[in-house]
Amino acid sequence: MSQQPVRPVIELDANTLEEIARVICGDHLYYRQGWEIAKFLKHAGWAEVPDFDGAYRREWTLARLTERREDPSELEKVLLRLADPLEYLDEPKQLPGVIAAVNAFLVYEGFRLDSPGGRPRLVACDPALAYPGQHAPAEFKAVMADIIKDPGTADLLQRRLDEAQTCYANGAHVAAIIMLGSLLEGALVQVIQERDRFVLGSTTPDKATLDVLIKVCHRAGWIGADIERFCHELRKYRNYVHPRAEIREAHTPDRDTLNVSWQVVSAVLNDLATTQPERP
Repeated sequence: MSQQPVRPVIELDANTLEEIARVICGDHLYYRQGWEIAKFLKHAGWAEVPDFDGAYRREWTLARLTERREDPSELEKVLLRLADPLEYLDEPKQLPGVIAAVNAFLVYEGFRLDSPGGRPRLVACDPALAYPGQHAPAEFKAVMADIIKDPGTADLLQRRLDEAQTCYANGAHVAAIIMLGSLLEGALVQVIQERDRFVLGSTTPDKATLDVLIKVCHRAGWIGADIERFCHELRKYRNYVHPRAEIREAHTPDRDTLNVSWQVVSAVLNDLATTQPERP
């Protein structure tokens, strides 16, 4: 018998409720009059919503949210309705701004709104994303085109890097690490092919293991000794693409693991750019 996916449990702080009330009222976003707020709550799926009584809109809205604070499903309905395109048929351009406004404070609760395919959902996320220092991983001093001569391969590897950053931003730690390991292997294979494919002896770059590629690039002087050692740690985590590898290690990578892995790939690419032979 298959298990149903675990739904996130919403337990929101009082300040978060105030922010939700502010977005519902929409003074600086999608403005709602008092009677429209009551209508919004009904469209969200709430039953027995009282008529707006002419009070201050935000205070009235906050009172309604506070009344149902102990009912996570009711609060989830409101959040999902805020991210529902059906709520903005007259002004569809407002939707991205509303979602961004909600996510700006909801992330502190460990959640974010997402709307894949236009249908909203509430997903758990890493609260560390709320801190500016966590939004951007280590800086790359070089772009892929500085390292890889072949433009097609450079574009492909750049897309892998972009996808890894997307995973990073959304708290998908294992996926980001696997993507970084793939990027590392692809970059080393191409660098060897372009610079000196004979450093591998009788083995061709596309048949060499990542372990061999790392060691050969170090011996060739293209990456530093300290970077070589850390590359082997990333190589081990790259193997988590196979679930059994993660089970054997009994360790699930977290954001700290991902930050270290990102620093490793950043250092490798920067070293490869620094040791890039002059192009004719």
